[in-house]
Amino acid sequence: MTDRRTELARNLAAVEERIASACAAAGRAREEVTLIVVTKTYPASDVRILHELGVGHVAENRDQDAAPKAAACTDLNLHWHFVGQLQTNKVRSVASYADVVQSVDRMKLVSALSAAAVREERELGCLIQVALDAESGQQGSRGGVAPDGIEELAAAVAGSPGLRLDGLMTVAPLSGPYAGRQQAAFERLMELSSGLRAAHPAANMVSAGMSADLEQAVAAGATHVRVGTAVLGVRPRLG
Repeated sequence: MTDRRTELARNLAAVEERIASACAAAGRAREEVTLIVVTKTYPASDVRILHELGVGHVAENRDQDAAPKAAACTDLNLHWHFVGQLQTNKVRSVASYADVVQSVDRMKLVSALSAAAVREERELGCLIQVALDAESGQQGSRGGVAPDGIEELAAAVAGSPGLRLDGLMTVAPLSGPYAGRQQAAFERLMELSSGLRAAHPAANMVSAGMSADLEQAVAAGATHVRVGTAVLGVRPRLG
């Protein structure tokens, strides 16, 4: 465990340096960017070490892994983010521990999240996941709604009991006009965020960037970056 703590501390320090350097290069204050460590496939013991090292935000993408992990860490002051594609039959479980669901991309999911949040007597933060590779009315290959679907979903979230509209999220697309152009993709997300904030001023969270492209996300103006591998190491294969 001591070796693992040393490894995580070293990796976390390296990521912190990357974020700080990216902020300096962009003329931004370091405090403007929140690090979310994506702990998927890693045990609750790693979450505990990260908390000891000062991490306050962690993310998961599969409820079957996240639910028991969150339950094992209820004594820790952590913000849990759900970042994976979410099926409605998992919503009730996710609503019991997640503070923010970053992958809201369809009306049916908004309704299910609202009902679950009310049942749990909790307020769930919601990000609209934007697919920059999706045609109008379609979903992206990695989930998310096409840009022209943001307004309708945002209004639904904002008007639903138990839900709070926090902003937008994207994953750099692997196909379409933004493939291989992470900086341009994240800048486009910032433009969409500006449009969203015109109608919903408090929805100012922009979640973009991962281990390989966090610098581009910070340069574009992201408020949150989601980093897994760079902190926790190469993930073990599943199955």
